[in-house]
Amino acid sequence: MKANKPAKSTSILILGLGGVGYYLAKRLVHEGYAITAIEQDSNLLRHADGNIDARLIQGNAMSIECWREASAEKMDYLIAVTNNDAVNMMSCMIGDRFGIPRKIARVRSTEFGNENSLLNARDLKIDLIIHPEELVAQEIFRLVKLRAGNDIIAAAKGQIQAMATRIHEKSPLAYRKLKDISQEYNDFPFRIVAIARGITTLIPSGKDELLPQDQAFFMASNKNLPKLMSLTGVEQQNRHRVMIIGGGLVGSRLAALLDKTVEVRLIEKDEFVAQELSFELKNSEVLHGDGSDSNILISAGLLEMDTFITATGENETNIMSCVLAKHLMTSHNTRNNGKQRNNQSKCIALVNKEDYMVLAATMGSDLALNKKILAGNKILKFIRRGELLSVAHLHGFDAEMVEILAAPNSPITSKPLSKLGSYYNGKIMIGGIHRDGVWQIAVGDTHIQSNERVIVVCMSQHLKDVQKLFLA
Repeated sequence: MKANKPAKSTSILILGLGGVGYYLAKRLVHEGYAITAIEQDSNLLRHADGNIDARLIQGNAMSIECWREASAEKMDYLIAVTNNDAVNMMSCMIGDRFGIPRKIARVRSTEFGNENSLLNARDLKIDLIIHPEELVAQEIFRLVKLRAGNDIIAAAKGQIQAMATRIHEKSPLAYRKLKDISQEYNDFPFRIVAIARGITTLIPSGKDELLPQDQAFFMASNKNLPKLMSLTGVEQQNRHRVMIIGGGLVGSRLAALLDKTVEVRLIEKDEFVAQELSFELKNSEVLHGDGSDSNILISAGLLEMDTFITATGENETNIMSCVLAKHLMTSHNTRNNGKQRNNQSKCIALVNKEDYMVLAATMGSDLALNKKILAGNKILKFIRRGELLSVAHLHGFDAEMVEILAAPNSPITSKPLSKLGSYYNGKIMIGGIHRDGVWQIAVGDTHIQSNERVIVVCMSQHLKDVQKLFLA
C-alpha cells in the first residue's frame, strides 16, 4: 500500500463564494490546498477576504478574462458552486477547454447529469455532480430507515459502526467519567468518540464526564452494535409513522422516498403548494398548516409519530419546531407513564447555518443536518480520495470520522496511544484499527504499526493534524 500524500501542491478554482463555496474554500485552505475563487458579489468577497487566505477575484464566472486572470490552465480541480445551475454546467465545459482535469458542479435540478438525462455528466464534461437537496433527502431517508432513527455511520466497509444517541437524566451513563464507564462496562470493546454539548463539540478523554442532554457518538464493531444499543437504551425497531414539516425540494423529495414503505404526513404552510403536493404525493397525507403551531401539530397526529422532521427553508423555524415537538412528545410520555415506543420518537432538523448545528442537536433535535456540509463533504471526499481512504461527517457535530493509513515512521507509529496524548489530546481520537484481518476497537495500550488502516475521529478543523500524525 502507498503512504498518504500531502495535498499542498493541489490547485483548485472555486466559482461562487456563497454557502457551499465559502464552506469549501475555508476547509480546503486550512488543509493546505491552493485556492483561487471568482465571485461577483462584493459583500461575499469582502467577507471571504477577511476570513480565508485565498486568491480572490471579483468578476463573473462566465467571464473568460476572469478565468485567464485566475490561471485556469494551471488548476487541478474546478468547483462550480454558483447559485445558477446553467452557469455551473457551462463552467465545466469552459474548464474542460482550459484543460482542467477534474471538474465538479452543483446542480439543483435532477433533470441533468443522470445516465438517462438528455445531457449526462460526460456530455457536460463534469466528473462529479452535486444535488444538495437530493443529498439531504437521501441522507434523512437513510437515517429514518435505520434502527430507531439514530445516526449510525458505517466505516471500514461496515465492520465498524459509530452510533449517536442522547444521554438522558436516568441513563446509567449520566454523570459518569468515560474511564469509569469503560472499566465497568467491559463485556465488549467500545469507545465514546465525540460529545455535542450546548454549542460545543468535544473529542473526549477518559477524564471527561457524560452529562444529561449530551449527544454522544459511540463506536463499536458491527457484531457488537446490538450490545451497544442495549447499553445505551436504543430500541431496535423500524420507523412506521413520519411527520415532515415543509414541502419544499427536500421535504417533498423525502416524502416521495419514504411513502412507499412508511406512513408519511406532510404539513405545508403555503396553501397552493400543499394543494399541488397532495396531487403529486399519492401515498402521503398532505396537510395545509403552520408546523410551528402546537395545536396544528397535535391535531395532525404528532403524538403518534415515530419520526418528526423539519425541512422548511428557515433555520429558526426548523430548530424551534423540533424543540416544540420534543416538548409535546415528552410531556405526553410523562402523562402516559413513559411508554417505550413514544420514548423512542426522534426529531430531525434541517439546519442551513453551520453555527446552529451543535445547538440544534442539543436543544431538541436528535439529529441536525446541513445541506451545505453534506454537499461540501461529498466534494471534499472526491478531492481527498487519493490521501484519505474515506471521510464521513458526524451530523450535528463539528467532527469527522476518517479512515487513513499509517505511513512507516509516522508519529502515530512511534508509541502506544496512551503515550501519544500530546499529539492529539482533545483534538483527535483513534477509534479502531485493522489488524490480523479484522477490525478492532483501539484502546490505550494499542500500538499502531506501519501500514495499518485506522479509524480516526477528529474536530473538523483538525483534519490536517490527522494527516500530519499519520504521515512520515
